[in-house]
Amino acid sequence: MAVPKRKTTGSRRGMRRSHDSLKVANFQEDSHTGEYKLRHHIDLKTGMYRGKQILEPKGDY
Repeated sequence: MAVPKRKTTGSRRGMRRSHDSLKVANFQEDSHTGEYKLRHHIDLKTGMYRGKQILEPKGDY
């Protein structure tokens, strides 16, 4: 059975875990509706993407 020869230092452990943190969602304010939405995603309420009508707008929520 493989057993580590030395204890892993806190610094090396931290470097290994550096990519495990949660990322902050990148919300931006929509220029037409003023509501926050994710970038590069269709606004489902209006059906618009980059100023073009892509989907039929959904009804009121």
